[in-house]
Amino acid sequence: MKRTLIIAAAIVLAGAMLPVSVAKLKSYDRTVDVKGLCEREVKADKVIWPIMYKVMGNDLSEVLRQIDSNNSTILEFLREGGIRAEDITVSTPLISDKYASEYGNNDRVYRFLVTNTLTVCSEDIDAVMALQSRQSELMKKGIPTTGDTWENKTQFKFEALNDIKPEMIEEATGNARMAADKFAKDSGSRIGKIKTATQGTFSIEDRDSNTPYIKRIRVVTYVTYYIRH
Repeated sequence: MKRTLIIAAAIVLAGAMLPVSVAKLKSYDRTVDVKGLCEREVKADKVIWPIMYKVMGNDLSEVLRQIDSNNSTILEFLREGGIRAEDITVSTPLISDKYASEYGNNDRVYRFLVTNTLTVCSEDIDAVMALQSRQSELMKKGIPTTGDTWENKTQFKFEALNDIKPEMIEEATGNARMAADKFAKDSGSRIGKIKTATQGTFSIEDRDSNTPYIKRIRVVTYVTYYIRH
């Protein structure tokens, strides 16, 4: 009998405590999901500039001699503009023989079309941009370089992302916390500990089409906070 009374008392006590425990558990289930954004504009730290031109003729030897002469002129132009020799790559000429082609006919004015490209890969963005604005000087010397096209577009890159990642993540997380605090204040609650946090992918895009050397970097963090009353 005594044992039965003890068990009954324990059941009653547990039943009395259960609502409190459930209420406490539910309070931990109250959360808010927020996003924190961080954006920055930075200048590109590397540029890849392909300089492509074409030479036509019927005498392949003469065409190749013209290629060599043009390359020398362009290399001098680049070096005088402050580009280091190790930042310049000269490609192998691409030769097209119109008479050997399966398409078209053989009544074209020139038999050979030779395409050549010199590529500048440099961290000196200002020097490259200054030279790009002077490309007409090469044209005056008989070298008709092509402008930015799909196949030889100038690329501006930002490769120092790892240097600013920690600061940007911290700022994005701080902005998420501010959003959570605002929500809690408006709802008469307070923010507790972080339940989960996820860092979004960093994106790097041109700020606009006219200034591709200015990059916009963006990251979003997703944070879930517990809410306390």
